[in-house]
Amino acid sequence: MLIGLSISNIVLIEKLNLEFGAGLNILTGETGAGKSILMDSLSLALGARSDTGLIRHGCDSASVIAEFDCVPSVLHDIFVENDIDTNNGLILRRTLSLDGKSRAWINDTPVSIKLLKQVGDALVEIHGQFANHTLLDQTTHRPTLDLFAKNNIAGFDDFVSNVREKYSLYNNTRHRLIELQEMLARSESEREFLEHNVAELRALKVQPGEEEDLAARRANLMNMEKNAAILSEAQQAMSPRGNSIDSMLFAVAHILQRIRGEENPYSEQIDKLYQVAETVAEISASLTSDGADMDDMDSIEERLFAIRAAARKHRVMPDDLPALLDKMSTQLETIDNSDAELQKLSALVNQYRLDFDAAAHKLHDARVAAADALRTRLLAELPDLKLGGADFMIDISETDATINGTDDITFMIKTNPGSPFAPLHKSASGGELARLMLAMRVVLAGSDDVLTFVFDEIDTGISGATASAVGARLNRLAAQSQALVITHSAQVAGFADRHFKISKSVNDGRTTTSVHEITTDDRINEIARIISGAEITSESITMAKTLIKKTA
Repeated sequence: MLIGLSISNIVLIEKLNLEFGAGLNILTGETGAGKSILMDSLSLALGARSDTGLIRHGCDSASVIAEFDCVPSVLHDIFVENDIDTNNGLILRRTLSLDGKSRAWINDTPVSIKLLKQVGDALVEIHGQFANHTLLDQTTHRPTLDLFAKNNIAGFDDFVSNVREKYSLYNNTRHRLIELQEMLARSESEREFLEHNVAELRALKVQPGEEEDLAARRANLMNMEKNAAILSEAQQAMSPRGNSIDSMLFAVAHILQRIRGEENPYSEQIDKLYQVAETVAEISASLTSDGADMDDMDSIEERLFAIRAAARKHRVMPDDLPALLDKMSTQLETIDNSDAELQKLSALVNQYRLDFDAAAHKLHDARVAAADALRTRLLAELPDLKLGGADFMIDISETDATINGTDDITFMIKTNPGSPFAPLHKSASGGELARLMLAMRVVLAGSDDVLTFVFDEIDTGISGATASAVGARLNRLAAQSQALVITHSAQVAGFADRHFKISKSVNDGRTTTSVHEITTDDRINEIARIISGAEITSESITMAKTLIKKTA
C-alpha cells in the first residue's frame, strides 16, 4: 500500500508531502489545478520515462519519493538478488536534473530505471482514459485468468503444479536428447576417423617399451654387422687365399712347437699364439652363430619405423600409442553406445510429452471453466457501468508447450451488439476501457498481488446512476486493497475513505499547486462545488451531505 508521496520541484509543485491510507483515497480539484501533475510525479517514482519539462521553472532538479508499507511476495527474489533490505518497508526515490540525467534508488540502494519500473509495476497499477492499462498487454491475460481460477476453481493450484512438474521433466529430457543428437551429428564425422585409426593401431599391436627394445636390438645388430666386416677385413689382410685366421694361427703354433731343444725357448709366445687363435675362433664362431639375428634386421627396422611413423602421425611418444588406442576405442564405444542412449531418450521424451499433454488438458479444462465464470461475473457488472451493450469473452487457443501449459489466452470484447469480438485493446474507447478495467478489477479483487490501484478520471463522460455505480465499485475494490482516484464526479467523491483537495494559488508571481486532506464541512463544500460549480448553493450542500451519508 502507498502510504506517502513526497514531491519536490515538479512543474507547479514546489514541495508537497502526502500521506495516503487504506481504502478509497479520492482527489478532487478544479480543472487546471494540477491533478495530472500528481499522476506524472507518481509515475516518475514508479519508473516511467523522465522528461526535463517536469522540472519546475527556475530549478535545477526535481525529485519524487514514494513510500510503501509492505512488499509483494512476487518482488522477494528481485530484492534478494539486488541485495536490497526491505524489512522496514519500501521507499522508491527518483531524481531528475536539467541535463537529462535521471537517477533512482530503492531503500537508498542505487538501482537502474529498468529495475525501478519492474518494482513499480508490481506495486501500483495505473488506470486512466489514456494510460497503458496492464490488461491491454495480452501477455498478462493468462496470469490474470489463472489468478481468478486459483480462487474460484477447486484444485486449480494442483493442475498448475502438475503441468509445471510434467513440463520440466519433458523439457529437460528433450534438451538432453537435443544435446545428444548434436553430439552424435558431430561424432558421425569423427566415427570414420576413429574406426580407421583404431583398426590401424590394433593391427600394429604396439606394446609398452617395444620401441626402445627394437631400437636396442637394431643397434646391436648394426654393431654385429660392423664387427663381422672388420673380421673379414682382417682375414683378407692376413690370408689373401681366404683361409680363416684362426686356422692359420693354429697351424703356425703347431709348426713352431716342433722346435727342438731341451726346452723350447718360445713356448710362452707359442701359448699366447694359441690363445690368440682361440680368441679369433670364438669371435668367428660368435659372429657365425648370430647370423640368424642378422637376417631379422629388415623385419626389426620395418617394425621400428612403423611404430615411429604412427607416433608422429598422432603426435605422441611411441610408448603412448597403447594408451591412445584405449582412448580412441573408448570414444568409438561411446559413440556406438550413444545410439542406444538416443533411443532411450527418444522414448522417454515421447512418454513425458504424453504425460505433459494429459496434465495440460486438465489445466485447459479448468481454465475454460474459469473463463466462463469470469465472463459471467464481468457481464453482471457492465450494465450499471453504462456498458450494457458490451460483451466479453476469453479466447483460449492452443499454442506451443510451455511451463504454463498449451493455452494462448486473449481477452476479447465487443462494445456494440452485432459487431464482432476483437482483442481488448482494439475495441474499447478511452472511457469504456477505463470502466471495463474497473469492472475487471472488481471481479478479480483479492485474486492478484497488486496492492494499489490508481484511477485517473475514470468517470469522464458519465453521471448520475452510472457515476454512482462506478463509485460503488471503486469502493468495493479499495476494500480489498487500496485505490487512489482522481475524479470530477460528486457521486464518486462521496465514497471516499479519505478525501484530498487539489488547489492552485499564485504568490509573488509564481503559481503553486497544493494538496490538502479535507474532512467534515470542507469535504461537504468540495462535493457541493463539484455539483453546482463555482457558486455553492444550499441545494448542492444538501445533495453533498446526502451523497456522503449514502456511502457512510
